[in-house]
Amino acid sequence: MEVPKDLLYTLEHEWIRVDGKSAVIGITQFAQEQLGDIVFVELPEMGTQLEKESPFGVVESVKTVSDLYAPANGKVTKVNKELETNPEMVNIDPFGAGWIVEIELSSEEDLKTLLDPDAYIEQCEKELE
Repeated sequence: MEVPKDLLYTLEHEWIRVDGKSAVIGITQFAQEQLGDIVFVELPEMGTQLEKESPFGVVESVKTVSDLYAPANGKVTKVNKELETNPEMVNIDPFGAGWIVEIELSSEEDLKTLLDPDAYIEQCEKELE
């Protein structure tokens, strides 16, 4: 299972890559493997204000539909429009081309409650038991 060391993670299996006040959000390799083949991604509108731990979109797979939860508060500054026609990019490259949104962080305080890579790996192992 790939768990990049430069990211932070949520218990709901979203990742966030922070660069100053900007942050990119996606779902983890673990999440996309559990979901199976992704067939649709519902993206938020540009400018949408995300609230930490609140749903901001949906990922639909051949198995199920799953909400996407914001790892931090912030305003959507970019959405990955490529996912509208190629949702399978989330399966193929969840930490790269399969990113979902970019936000302008409201506060770095939100990041303090997220999981570091080691804690996230432990969480995934517990879920597989």
